[in-house]
Amino acid sequence: MAEFGWGLSEELLLKSQKELGEEQSRHSEDIADVKEQIETRPDIKFLRTDDAFVLRFLRARKFDTVESFKLLARYFEFRQNNPSLFKNFIASEAGIKASLYDGLPSVLPNCDQKGRKIIVLFAANWDNGRYQLPSVYRAILLTLEKLIDDEACQINGFVFILDWSQFTFNQSRSLNPKVLKQMVEGLQDCFPARFGSIHFVNQPWYIEAICKIILPFLKEKSRRKIHMHGINLGLLHQFIRKEVLPAELGGTLPEHNITSWAKELVGDENFSFGDKHIYWPDHCFFKTRSKSFPTFHLKQNLDPNEINSRLDEEFFLID
Repeated sequence: MAEFGWGLSEELLLKSQKELGEEQSRHSEDIADVKEQIETRPDIKFLRTDDAFVLRFLRARKFDTVESFKLLARYFEFRQNNPSLFKNFIASEAGIKASLYDGLPSVLPNCDQKGRKIIVLFAANWDNGRYQLPSVYRAILLTLEKLIDDEACQINGFVFILDWSQFTFNQSRSLNPKVLKQMVEGLQDCFPARFGSIHFVNQPWYIEAICKIILPFLKEKSRRKIHMHGINLGLLHQFIRKEVLPAELGGTLPEHNITSWAKELVGDENFSFGDKHIYWPDHCFFKTRSKSFPTFHLKQNLDPNEINSRLDEEFFLID
């Protein structure tokens, strides 16, 4: 199999070994252990099982192969059970694009002191007359899919900052409880990422009330990661240094350009889960695919020069 981690710094390799229990010499064995469990869930179509893909689930569950497989199964089961979320799952889709350009979400250019990507959402920018909460959720999921392809993100993880400044009561009425529950389920139990913490700043009372409704759906470990700072940005800076934050979050950097991430994601035409294809990275498309890779989905007349990151949509979406 292909070796992963060769492009990582020695510091990251040591961190993964210490925090996640990762041993590169065991990659083949650990990945094989996860794949062997696939036959125990014939009700789920595991639509991608190449080695690089499985590895991110192992990292998310500290190389516990049983828990890693459970997460892999839930990842695809969630997609099977919620096909509308993943139909035309591409940054240029109208709702997703609008959400991204409104900074829902955006990604700061610098990581925090632990190397984690900082994902921010400026809630007041939400134009709930143009797009609804599922579009915001889809934009978040697509952002995570893009970021998690980076091995450094798999190891370091993410932090979220939700800024509720000037978020109105009228906007809060569009926070559909059913969608919020779906968001919790998808992010907490079905995505292969290490979520470090979630920070609320400038939240009004009605957001705190909504959070009390959501909290019971969270596991205790997840609840401990949520921090309500209100207008005291100094509390936020105890977790994330001011030197990596923009001015609007009390940081020392200039104001954040909320469209920068949108332009990067929308401009990447290869990274898409559209009507005719799904994303499959160049580095593992043929080199590391498992024996279970369904080659019958590849068109016989496909131009070899086009075999990079595209597969038929039916290979990923279950209607």
